[in-house]
Amino acid sequence: MENSTKTVLLCGVGGQGTILAADLLAFACLEAGLDVKVSEIHGMAQRGGAVTTVVRMGASVQSMVSDLGCADVVVAFETTEALRNLPQLAEGGMLIVNDEAIKPLPVLTGAANMPADARGRLAAAGALLVPAEGMARACGNAKCANVVLVGALSAALDIPEAVWRRAIEARVPAATVEANLAAFAAGRAFVADQEGR
Repeated sequence: MENSTKTVLLCGVGGQGTILAADLLAFACLEAGLDVKVSEIHGMAQRGGAVTTVVRMGASVQSMVSDLGCADVVVAFETTEALRNLPQLAEGGMLIVNDEAIKPLPVLTGAANMPADARGRLAAAGALLVPAEGMARACGNAKCANVVLVGALSAALDIPEAVWRRAIEARVPAATVEANLAAFAAGRAFVADQEGR
């Protein structure tokens, strides 16, 4: 990885594994010998509230703050959060989005509507739309969708694959290591397949 600081913003809703994904990223950065700073913003302290984590990495990271338009990569765990955090993405940055929409409580109660044509708007913004839920299910555990997205993210960062694998082995529950490693590999393969088209 080059000496300049890279900023990754991960966003989703409570219960999607956003914080574990950020933990895997931070652990991999440390294992790769990088300086890393992490900042988490939890929404409502319940399942379904917005969760945003900023991970900054490089040879020497001075601040954990990421201003609008400064994230080199935005990883969104669902489409509405992707749209909400789109202004964080730097020009020329990479947008990785779980191709799933989760209806928040105001939408479920009829007090609000889902954003119109979220998928189309994200595609127009250059998003890599990843069918993470289905891919995780195929790997043996639908709850590993977050690690599918980590696999996709890993393709955008200059950290050896073996380091990522060690991070997964060290940080996920022992009973889920095999499924998470498969999910990670599926995410990496998905990006390679998209780039090969």
